[in-house]
Amino acid sequence: MKGITCNTAEWNKLRSAMTLALVIGLFWISASAGVAGPPSYPFIAVFGLAAAPDGSLLVADAGAGIVELRKQEGSLIAALPGVSDITPIGRGDMFAITGGGDDPSARKLFRVSRGSIRQIADLGAFEASVNPDGGVIDSNPFGVALLHGGEVLIADAGGNDLLIADEKGNVDWVATLPDELVSTANVKQLFGCPAGPPNICGLPPIIPAQAVATSVAIGPDGAYYVGELKGFPAPTGASKIWRIEPGTRHAKCGTSSACRVVAEGFTSIVDLAFGPDGTLYVVEIDEASWFAVEVLPAKKVGGTINACVPSGSCSVVATGLPVPIAATVDRGQLFALINALEGATVVTLF
Repeated sequence: MKGITCNTAEWNKLRSAMTLALVIGLFWISASAGVAGPPSYPFIAVFGLAAAPDGSLLVADAGAGIVELRKQEGSLIAALPGVSDITPIGRGDMFAITGGGDDPSARKLFRVSRGSIRQIADLGAFEASVNPDGGVIDSNPFGVALLHGGEVLIADAGGNDLLIADEKGNVDWVATLPDELVSTANVKQLFGCPAGPPNICGLPPIIPAQAVATSVAIGPDGAYYVGELKGFPAPTGASKIWRIEPGTRHAKCGTSSACRVVAEGFTSIVDLAFGPDGTLYVVEIDEASWFAVEVLPAKKVGGTINACVPSGSCSVVATGLPVPIAATVDRGQLFALINALEGATVVTLF
């Protein structure tokens, strides 16, 4: 995230288990929910979840690396601190991205196979040299998805853009997401205004917020679907899902015909995942926004996973979840990664 909306240091707090004292709020999941990964596995700070072709689940643990969950047992298969997401290629092979932290050189794309980790591209260097959205240089790769043909799409939360890279290390930008004027009511309420701090309570009713691209998924139509978090002032109900035409390059969403909003009214989207029937599952980290999770954890009310159909209508699958960060569908089951920054667990929602 860039500029006045939220700086990298703020977002990095959300990426570090040691910067927050989490307070677990409401917790509701469907009656059929169960634990897919052992709660006792020592996750540190998790951000990504993916189903591998061999039936295992892969977890991106930024504190240690890539963890494989198989038959309710967890094991570290690749030491890659800072990893924020993974996308499987085949058995034991995957692409992974790293980001966050204070080291701008850590924003990278890797090819991971059992026993080997190979850097493919320096995404931070691409942001520094190209800077697609034209704002303050900032990169935080947060979501990755595999395209047919071996290319990958990367949602860069710092750059407010969608990137594409191939295995040779060539990087280009697909689209940028626009800033938007949003309400400051939520952050004022969280701080208890008018009695709260003057620098918050004195904010205008509406200020610009950056999109903050956190997630990308490939739709059954081949299009690229990108979810946005919305930066400071962390409004509720302002996050959107963009559909970007396949093959697009250098589109400015908001003005380009290659982009359109297909669903909106969400709060702080952190992940997208398609099911085999074309249902799009949307993960919201907390209904009080990411700001409640990061800055005022006592104000958290729980996050939500929604199911959206192609028409754009959505329904709630689960709500009140403690800090959900990712979801994936495998063999007819919906898995969710919850308690992202402390005591993380994978649960099945159906």
